[in-house]
Amino acid sequence: MGRKSLTKGKAGERELAAELRRLFGVEARRGVQYQGGGDSPDVVTDLPGVHVEVKRTERLSLYPAMKQASTDAGADKVPVVFHRQNREEWLAIVRLNDLPTLAKLLTKPH
Repeated sequence: MGRKSLTKGKAGERELAAELRRLFGVEARRGVQYQGGGDSPDVVTDLPGVHVEVKRTERLSLYPAMKQASTDAGADKVPVVFHRQNREEWLAIVRLNDLPTLAKLLTKPH
């Protein structure tokens, strides 16, 4: 991966963290990606039970992105892929079967 892509990815993670703080009033910051695995999501939040995967790219391979998020999330967290292209709004992608659980997690007081 080139330097420009890495920089864009880091900027996207910071941008999404700011959006999550604004929308949900939670703590959110870039994760520690060099550790890998479920303990290091792209954005760490105090939303329990949610694993955040950020894809700041023009072309998203949706199913591989969700597979990566699901693997990293493990069995106890809901994987959510956040995606944004240049000059577009953020999208949140979640498996339909996980949507009720995610809704409960997002509406629970934290």
